[in-house]
Amino acid sequence: MVGSDGPRRSARDWAVDSLSFLIAVLGGFVLYDDGKADPIPSELLALDFWAGMALCLTLWFRRRWPVQLAVFSAVLSTFSDTAGIATLMLILTVAIYRPFRTTLLIFVANAIGLAVYIQVRDKPESPQTLALWAVLLYTALAGWGLYLRSRRQLLQTLRDRADRAEAVARLQAQQAQMRAREEIAREMHDVLGHRLSLLSVHAGALAYRPDATTQEVAGAAETIRASAHQALQDLREVIGVLRAPVGELPQPTFADLPVLVEDSRQAGVPVELTFDAPGNPPDHVGRTAYRIVQEGLTNALKHAPGEPVRIQVIGAPGNGLNVAVTNPAPSKRFGDGQGLLGLTERAQLVDGRLEHGRTPEGEFRLAAWLPWPA
Repeated sequence: MVGSDGPRRSARDWAVDSLSFLIAVLGGFVLYDDGKADPIPSELLALDFWAGMALCLTLWFRRRWPVQLAVFSAVLSTFSDTAGIATLMLILTVAIYRPFRTTLLIFVANAIGLAVYIQVRDKPESPQTLALWAVLLYTALAGWGLYLRSRRQLLQTLRDRADRAEAVARLQAQQAQMRAREEIAREMHDVLGHRLSLLSVHAGALAYRPDATTQEVAGAAETIRASAHQALQDLREVIGVLRAPVGELPQPTFADLPVLVEDSRQAGVPVELTFDAPGNPPDHVGRTAYRIVQEGLTNALKHAPGEPVRIQVIGAPGNGLNVAVTNPAPSKRFGDGQGLLGLTERAQLVDGRLEHGRTPEGEFRLAAWLPWPA
């Protein structure tokens, strides 16, 4: 309960308020002077007692109106002994729930009330001793209250930081999941696009070879069946990853490049591979090189079926990795598809660069340079 409009009083607040009220009432009875030490009019003596009891009752509302009740207590403390303990508790409340400047003003108001009290009540103690003890007590209570206020503010700040950290962690997890889904979409395009392109080549060969022998037709059908089975298997892997909270597709490696080229050759694509890259680049670089070659073969199968494809993979640690896929350009112009856009993003993610387009010789060239640290 930090301010005047704070939440409802908790069980702990009820216990603290009840204990504070009892201590203030008992302290009021102890401090109450029946007029023997400093003879005063009976009317003022009665007002001293009932005003002090009334101030004790206001302790139940000290969290809602701490400053107003502290000012009221400063007025009562000009003549009332019974209000002494309740006044100290209200000073402490202001120090806990209000800024230092407000606490200082309440301190000054009570100091003025103390000066008036010394003039009104003729106590046997010397005024200097009474004032000194009162000021020391006020100062100790105000310091304690300010310490409690600072501690509460620190705890609240830590709670806010924890809440913000938890919110940021949830947001980062959601963003990571979205990035994983985007990566899965790219993998789906690369893998299934290549498999379906091979299927199209084999089916086209059957359509254009009506004179093929039964044995050739059976071989092509078996190749189509195997490719379709592999495409379905890849699709199952993709769907399995999409259903899982977090996951990744099985990733190809740089060493799988020759196998990828051999699959295209078995599909009837004349592929010339120049592979001069001793060693293995980092996993993310090798995976990117694999996807570039795969996309180049897919585009060649799609837009220039039956035409020869030249692939160059040349590099070494410290010099980087150069990947190029060249094939005769299609007769029709085609725009940048999602595959080429995805490859550009892949190359940029590994601090590489990618270029694609028609060459002066009338060919279509897909080339990339990828970093390969020494």
